Amino acid sequence: MRTDGDAARCRRLLLVAATALVLAGCSGGSYTWGWHVVSPLTDQGQSNIAFLTGGLWQTIAVSLLAICLSIPLGLLVALPGFARNPWLRLVNRAYVETIRSIPILPLMLWVYYGLPVLTGLNFDPFTAGVLTLVISDSAFEAEIFRGGLQSIEKGQHEAADSLGLGAFDKLWYVILPQAIRRILPPLGNQFVYVLKMSSLLSVIGVFELTKKANELVVTLYRPLEIYSFLILEYFVLVVIVSAGVRWLERRLAADQRMARR
Repeated sequence: MRTDGDAARCRRLLLVAATALVLAGCSGGSYTWGWHVVSPLTDQGQSNIAFLTGGLWQTIAVSLLAICLSIPLGLLVALPGFARNPWLRLVNRAYVETIRSIPILPLMLWVYYGLPVLTGLNFDPFTAGVLTLVISDSAFEAEIFRGGLQSIEKGQHEAADSLGLGAFDKLWYVILPQAIRRILPPLGNQFVYVLKMSSLLSVIGVFELTKKANELVVTLYRPLEIYSFLILEYFVLVVIVSAGVRWLERRLAADQRMARR
């Protein structure tokens, strides 16, 4: 449940965004603003808003699916970094450093156009977009997990060993639950990152928010008004995600306090 403080913060941020749009519309210059194209008070505006928000579920679906797949993949990539075998550690570092060095747009184009040539598999835009986000984000997730797992005190490992737990049981029941609490904020930041990077999927034809805005701009020739509305859409999504992550942090902290009693 969102607290009163979060609700008030969201209202203030929305007010700032709305004020900025109004001031922009009242600014000087030779450009004649046409906010009626995205105004909920006109029939045309309502129709355009419905069209623009039609890409909302594509954006949410792509982002949720990508983050749900990249988190476990990131954990799997992080674990070899703790192995005693130097070759396993090398695999971890090679994957992380290689993927993190590739900008997401070229990676997306390579996955969509190049990977089918190598594998013989044709990916639709949605699948190629999700795959790109998963590959790109998994490298960052791996580093987040590495930092979180390394932050667990040595005494926790010794306590798990004294109970006779195997390596998997120790990780799953003792180390990982504690690490998750510590890395939740950066995991939330990565979700915001994936949400924003999903806008690049418009290049390969995924009908998410940015693709919808681009199509309407070509039709109405009102880029400033339409892209301003697009920014507002992403702004609201990010605020909601951030509030959800903060709520989850408080919930986990409260559960931890209850467990200590």
